[in-house]
Amino acid sequence: MISTSDFKTGITIQLDGDVFSVVDFQHVKPGKGAAFVRTKLKNVKTGAVVERRFNAGEKMPKAHVERREMEYLYKDGDFFVVMDKVTYEQISLTADQIGDGVKWLKENTTLGVLFFDIEVIGVDVPTNVQLAVAATEPGVKGDTTTGGTKPATLETGAVVQVPFFVNEGDVLIIDTRTGNYVQRA
Repeated sequence: MISTSDFKTGITIQLDGDVFSVVDFQHVKPGKGAAFVRTKLKNVKTGAVVERRFNAGEKMPKAHVERREMEYLYKDGDFFVVMDKVTYEQISLTADQIGDGVKWLKENTTLGVLFFDIEVIGVDVPTNVQLAVAATEPGVKGDTTTGGTKPATLETGAVVQVPFFVNEGDVLIIDTRTGNYVQRA
């Protein structure tokens, strides 16, 4: 059990049968009445953020979430097979469990897989990935780095906006949080 007075950003708790991560918290002591804790909680499974108010000192069960480093191996139909880097155990994940990170996956990518009990509740994709450009319009002499952008299809099938000077076969670094081009590798 964890008390609301012990809340810190990133702590996970069980609430209403789900697992929530504390995004923000504030201890409030009004002039009248009892103290309370105002929080923003993120549902680890769905990503939904809710605001919740707790009495100061209220206790609730702490959710023990385990993060394991796993390596993406291959796609098998609708499933993505990953392997634990320590035990070599393989499990299959669905696109819903991985979320938006699916479009950045290529073989041998290291993922952080979050487990609550034995259930997968989330997957952390690396912040930056290196992907090759599979198709894009060719660059033209005079295109500069400060000019406009053009669409490029990457080896995973994701489409991103890139500067005019990027050509097919170039390896790019992409920010997976925003889907933006960062630089050539």
